[in-house]
Amino acid sequence: MTEESVLREETPAGGEAIVRTVVVSNQLGLHARPAAKLAQEAQNFAADIMVVCEAQEVDAKSILDVLTLAAAQGSVLELRADGSDAVAALDCLEDLFKNRFGEEK
Repeated sequence: MTEESVLREETPAGGEAIVRTVVVSNQLGLHARPAAKLAQEAQNFAADIMVVCEAQEVDAKSILDVLTLAAAQGSVLELRADGSDAVAALDCLEDLFKNRFGEEK
């Protein structure tokens, strides 16, 4: 897998939901600081935003929910957004993953 975090974007048939796949590239994974940034940014959007890791799906706007994923470095996550600002929301969250949440490692 490459360093590029976005693997795909699709609009499921019959719905407005947008789906993107990202990779956790932070050395410590999706620990408290990046989980807080993710939840904080997600709360700025009206869209319903979910994060999926394997069979677990959680609300991206809840830091506690995001932390329960225990997503380690290299984890592949799916971001799903449904709402009027879904594309903008996923653009913003995708940038967080691409920029490693502002962490050097």
